[in-house]
Amino acid sequence: MRCPFCHHRGNRVIDSRNAREGDSIRRRRVCSSCKRRFTTFEHVEHALPMVVKKDSRREPFDRGKIVAGLKRACEKRPVSVETIDQVANRVEAAVLERGEAEVPSSFIGTTLMDELHRIDQVAYVRFASVYRSFKDIDEFMRELEDLMIRRREEPRDIIRPRGKKGEAAP
Repeated sequence: MRCPFCHHRGNRVIDSRNAREGDSIRRRRVCSSCKRRFTTFEHVEHALPMVVKKDSRREPFDRGKIVAGLKRACEKRPVSVETIDQVANRVEAAVLERGEAEVPSSFIGTTLMDELHRIDQVAYVRFASVYRSFKDIDEFMRELEDLMIRRREEPRDIIRPRGKKGEAAP
């Protein structure tokens, strides 16, 4: 492992701990030449499948594209970088769990939309508008109506605070 600062090959590990929910190991290292510290991550390299696009093209699975799409959808929304990383981890895990050499891009898109629906509904609509390539406002409105129906049908986990004399707060 080369030092990122002086490019010397000699260094030693001064601390190791689990990272990413135990899927990787974070190591703090110190360079034996310049004495600066840096962090490395060690993780299992999975044989990632090829993604089959709508037009039948095939390209390697790229977690970076998932993260970039999530960041665009969640831009200026109260969604943390940590949450985006967790969603990307779950989508990548779902792709790997299929155990197939090829995965349709529609599976990845649908999985991402399900995750975004749970996290932030504005980000969900943003992602859906790009992913589904709405042709007109009617298609967009149908998606919003479906979202509103799903929202009404979902059980409420949040207990709303009570207003005056037992009335529900706005």
